[in-house]
Amino acid sequence: MNSTVLSLLAAFLLSLMGLFAFMWSMRKGLLVENPGAASAIFTPGEIGQADDPTLTAHDRERLQKAINATNAKTPDERWHNEPDTDFTREQRMLADESSRWPVLLLLVFAVLWLVLGSLAGLTASLKLHMPDWLVAEAWQTFGRMRTMHLTAVFYGWITNAALAAIVWLTPRLMRTTLRGAPWVVLGAVFLNIGVASGIGAVGIGWTAGMEYLEIPWQIGIFVGLGLVLIAINVFRTVRHRTVAHLYVTSWYHLAALLWIIVLFTIGKLPGVHYGVQQATMNWWYGHNVLGLWFTPVSVGIIYYFLPKVIGRPVRSYNLSILGFWTLAFFYAQVGGHHLVGGPVPGWLVTLSIVQSMMMIVPVLAFAINMVCTIRGRVHLTQYSPTLRFMVFGAVMYILSSLQGSFEALRAVNRVAHFTHFTVAHAHLGAYAFVTMVLFGAIYFMLPRVLHREWAWPRLIAVHFWLAATGIMVYFIFLTIGGWLQGTAMLDAAKPFMDSVAVTIPYLQWRSVGGSLMVLSHLVFAGHVLAMLLNVKPERSGPALWGDPAKAAAALEVPHAK
Repeated sequence: MNSTVLSLLAAFLLSLMGLFAFMWSMRKGLLVENPGAASAIFTPGEIGQADDPTLTAHDRERLQKAINATNAKTPDERWHNEPDTDFTREQRMLADESSRWPVLLLLVFAVLWLVLGSLAGLTASLKLHMPDWLVAEAWQTFGRMRTMHLTAVFYGWITNAALAAIVWLTPRLMRTTLRGAPWVVLGAVFLNIGVASGIGAVGIGWTAGMEYLEIPWQIGIFVGLGLVLIAINVFRTVRHRTVAHLYVTSWYHLAALLWIIVLFTIGKLPGVHYGVQQATMNWWYGHNVLGLWFTPVSVGIIYYFLPKVIGRPVRSYNLSILGFWTLAFFYAQVGGHHLVGGPVPGWLVTLSIVQSMMMIVPVLAFAINMVCTIRGRVHLTQYSPTLRFMVFGAVMYILSSLQGSFEALRAVNRVAHFTHFTVAHAHLGAYAFVTMVLFGAIYFMLPRVLHREWAWPRLIAVHFWLAATGIMVYFIFLTIGGWLQGTAMLDAAKPFMDSVAVTIPYLQWRSVGGSLMVLSHLVFAGHVLAMLLNVKPERSGPALWGDPAKAAAALEVPHAK
């Protein structure tokens, strides 16, 4: 059996399993509108109350006043009752404490790889319009530098930060303590041994030669083992849950853990994938690692933190579950549109295009839900840094997904394929959506993990605007340059070098945007370091240093019954 058939069969079986699970959930009534499940993220007394530990006491009071004024104008009768739970703040604090050290380790690794990976990415960007810069050593060449950037960012930054969010949120949502925390720590160590070794291997020229799968399979064993160890203990925690309803965030996160393990295992199987079949598997993996790992983790994070900050349950729990199942049904085959014009069966590409267009369904379900949840409350983003990151990421998810669906069409793909247009689109998803959401989650989580306030809360706004401006400059100019590049390549009367020359001004702007993004990462990393080192700036009000238990309690929402 060749690898093309194997990949398709695996995807079919996953979809079939999803179908049966969907039928089971319908029989159990899990898709019926469920206000109790929608409010499962709150303890009694929290609905209608602001919750953002990035804020000082004064700023939290301003946010609460804005929420109260908005709720008075647009009351929602559905949420007048308390959440159907006896889960208390103290129990939630115990859940947070149980995951403290694994989450902290994962976040430290994530920030480290973010800084190193983004510096490598900026170097690669500069080399596109300064090709004679840094050419003395082989590891400094564009091909290796860009691959080290991808490995550090995808497996180092995003994967570590995503796992930290899953490990932190799962005990909260299951209303229990994390099981097997030492094993999660060991899994994090294995994962990052694999990332560091994979980057080193790429630097010396040892690579598997497939995009997003460059880590050699011998080193990939460490990455896979780390993922499995973490996943086992997350599911052990789920098994000991005391919650009556599985909140939608858990659906996304638990499925994402299973998907990434299956994807990575199939992608790294040695001696199985060759030739055209290898290309088919490569883009089956390459797109699914974005859509079935990064996307569900980030969407799940938004579904938790956005309602949590504003104290308002998600508008339609039914829509959130619909979005989950349609993502599971439609995403598995979208990677084939990267092979338009290649020596692959036409039906495979057509199937991919159809699946890509069907992805509009889960995106619209998410968009409608978020718009209805935050309707009349967008102005609250000026008060809450966490909310600002979440709303920005949610908007970028909608835009990047819709762009991706239409980019799969043959007419668009004909121009955009093999150009910087595709690179711009990838960054709209992986950075403007995923990374910005992860930033917001870390800003919320780390005070609860360390029992400390952020040293300089105003730096969070500086970080946001540098990052948001940088990615917009990056995306807009690279999109324009990529489209011009594609039209030039299609013009038979023009030499190929014309398609290269036309991109130079836009590549320079790409580096400007990248520089702003790297600067934002340095601000972010410096702020995290200050928090780790327990920096105590002068303040007009009291800080939360001192007894950890008191500090943790002070960071919790102070209005629970």
